[in-house]
Amino acid sequence: ADDGINGHVQYSFKKTRDMTSEIFRLDVEIGAITLVRSLDFEEGDSYELEMQARDGGGLFDTAKVS
Repeated sequence: ADDGINGHVQYSFKKTRDMTSEIFRLDVEIGAITLVRSLDFEEGDSYELEMQARDGGGLFDTAKVS
């Protein structure tokens, strides 16, 4: 783990569909993804989210969460 400003990481959704924020909530400090409401199989049988983690020094990386 980095110290100081480089040790402070913030998380965000990089690309989202319009409904993503209605279904998923992202804790920007710890990166935890939780459901805002129950999933509906008729709306979609799977979801893919692209997340980004950025430290205080400007470095970042992305990952897909399915």
